[in-house]
Amino acid sequence: MELFENLRFDDPLFNMATVLVIGIIGGEIFAAIKLPKVTGWIATGILLRQLALPGMEAEPLTEDGAPPLDKFLPYMNFVLGYIAFTVGATLYFNSLRNTGKRVGLLLLGEATITPILVGVIMYFIGPMINSDMSANPAILLAAIAIAGAPGTTVLVIQEARARGILTRTMLAAIGLIDMVAVALFVFVSTLIKSENGMLEGFQSVGIQFAVTFGIGSGCALLAVLLVRTIVKPAFLGPLMVAVILGAWGAAAGFGTSGGILACTFAGIVLTNCRHDLVRAGEAYLKSIGGVLFALFYTFAGMRLDFTKIPEAAGLVILYFIARLLGKYISAFSAMSFAGVTPNVRNYLGLALLPHGGVAVGLVLLVQGLPFEESTKSTVTIVGLAALAINQLLGPSACRFSLIKSGEDHMDRPRLLDFLQEHRIVVNIDGDRETVITTMATLLYSTSDMELTKNAFIERIMKRDSLETTCLGKGLMIPHAILDEVEANDVKGVLGLSSKGLDLGAPDGRLVHAVLLLATPEVERKRHLEIIAAFATAITKDINLREQLYHARSAAHAYEVLHADDLEELNYFLEDAQERAGIIDV
Repeated sequence: MELFENLRFDDPLFNMATVLVIGIIGGEIFAAIKLPKVTGWIATGILLRQLALPGMEAEPLTEDGAPPLDKFLPYMNFVLGYIAFTVGATLYFNSLRNTGKRVGLLLLGEATITPILVGVIMYFIGPMINSDMSANPAILLAAIAIAGAPGTTVLVIQEARARGILTRTMLAAIGLIDMVAVALFVFVSTLIKSENGMLEGFQSVGIQFAVTFGIGSGCALLAVLLVRTIVKPAFLGPLMVAVILGAWGAAAGFGTSGGILACTFAGIVLTNCRHDLVRAGEAYLKSIGGVLFALFYTFAGMRLDFTKIPEAAGLVILYFIARLLGKYISAFSAMSFAGVTPNVRNYLGLALLPHGGVAVGLVLLVQGLPFEESTKSTVTIVGLAALAINQLLGPSACRFSLIKSGEDHMDRPRLLDFLQEHRIVVNIDGDRETVITTMATLLYSTSDMELTKNAFIERIMKRDSLETTCLGKGLMIPHAILDEVEANDVKGVLGLSSKGLDLGAPDGRLVHAVLLLATPEVERKRHLEIIAAFATAITKDINLREQLYHARSAAHAYEVLHADDLEELNYFLEDAQERAGIIDV
């Protein structure tokens, strides 16, 4: 009997197990009705908040105590750090060769159009709905509106198995968008409380970014040093976890969302110094990724109080609409200037609707700043209530955008997977040797090659001198078979010339497309399939030929080659295997 008298159900590990199991069930229920699992996890968390199970109450049990839910903050911070690190690791500069213009314009739009539109709407229309809305909360909410949800976005992309220009743009931008949100929030909050105006605001932003960049870079470079001197390959994954923990912990005392910024910088520096280390860390945590995210987003749902919505329902709806308009107009304008295809331009803004961890941090940070109580109350209620709506609707909006843009379930292996956007270049020019050298330079800047570049170019030129690789109708495919042991996959780049190049093609036509291939001996069969598929498609399909030869950008060419209706050229390998009877169906 004494054993049962001392029975307790508020142990943190027992609480985490309970939340995890219920969250998994909620996610599966939502998945069964064709909604993202992350939405189910968040909705389950909101329900658990109302149940207030022992040890998981969201409100303090005593006046001077902290909410029991706060004991799980270290876990939440670790997952946020992992998300930030992963997002930073997507900024591998060699693979973002053609993405810079889109991302730059999008960040400019997010830093200007989104906050200005949200701020103007909240300032001029907000007071008509609720008298508590004034200039200060309108400005703070405008800055918070920029923040996205990298973790939610990455999770939805993974769940949708998405691949394409829209997906690529989101992955490259979502981490940087949060950094813009943090910078603008630091600036405007300093401006509101400071007597020194903009100068102090800019100084605060500079200090925040300098400190977190130093911490993140230091952790990343220390990891590189340890790998080169002490750490064995078997412990690369645990070392990446240590980088995340160290970056967040060291930045904990340095202000606004310091941990998120430090982990993002750590990911950026590490992926560009040692890309293989990042992959090791991702592979290490991938096996438990479901556990990490299911628990994290269920806890996130438990921190969102839907009972606050009636107090400021009008402002919440207004803020939600203003943010949606800001995101859509910002992305639409940026992508219009970038010259992308309608699929990306029309759906990117909606795909950026999810609102997540950084926004929560910024909203809660307002409570510790020297603002008027009315400002704190308005920002907290409107910010968290709108965040709850965004977290419930955002993942579905992102998934809808991926489906409508035709990028969902496109990550299955395809024949031309090696021709990603960063391996395509337009407006090439020069004679045969110049063109081949240009294409080889692109290949070596975007792929790991064991053979030296000069030796590779010599091999290509020797092959081309024996028999021309111009196949007619404007297509040239210079190539080399590599017998190096390290080579294990087809690598290639594509160069396009709208005006055409006189490279001595047998049919007398100008060359508009140069596909340079580097193929290991073991992939000779796929090498022949690629050449045959390209030659057949270019010869038979004049519409494809004209679209590809006159592509406005690398992104445009990528979408031409990876279009759904072009499966005869860029077919799914598993479909080809099924048709050939290689695997059971």
